[in-house]
Amino acid sequence: MIPPRLVLATANPGKVAELRELVAQWEPPADVLTLATFPAVILPEETGETYAENAAAKARAVAAATGLPALADDSGLEVDALGGAPGVRSARWAGPRATDAERIARLLAALSGVPLARRTARFRAVVALAWPDGRLVTAEGSVTGRIGELPAGRGGFGYDPVFVADELDTTFAAAPAAAKGRVSHRARAVRALGARLGRS
Repeated sequence: MIPPRLVLATANPGKVAELRELVAQWEPPADVLTLATFPAVILPEETGETYAENAAAKARAVAAATGLPALADDSGLEVDALGGAPGVRSARWAGPRATDAERIARLLAALSGVPLARRTARFRAVVALAWPDGRLVTAEGSVTGRIGELPAGRGGFGYDPVFVADELDTTFAAAPAAAKGRVSHRARAVRALGARLGRS
């Protein structure tokens, strides 16, 4: 069942905003807290080999520390011309303290000379909801697209300025928030999780 209250197991402001909005669409919606309410909680390092491992580790750590159900996600950009990279290491691909702009710059450099037709990619996300008693429920979502040659748009975060979603024909950063919220990998994963919880 959908918990009446949960904690978002992320310190990423962009993810906090998106997850809060998506959880509000559950029936019934959960009351959402953030890690700002629990300043002593430290997220574990993302050392898993899969999105599911990383999402589960963060959700379980925060649930254990706060005594409340915790929702975490792990997501990444998979570029076909790069053999699926950056993948599960998307946030750390350009270095542990790289900015979004530096990550995008590395991605565009790696794809230099690759024609648009071969710049196919997908965003993939796994969300995990953990309870303090050890229960865990997960769901996955993905969206296909391609990597543009230049950043476009001022919204979103991460690789959004260069990811052109097939269903929108514009970058996530240039799309209205509502449009991104309909088709994004994270939105699909959270909706799938809400549906699964609603049936349990």
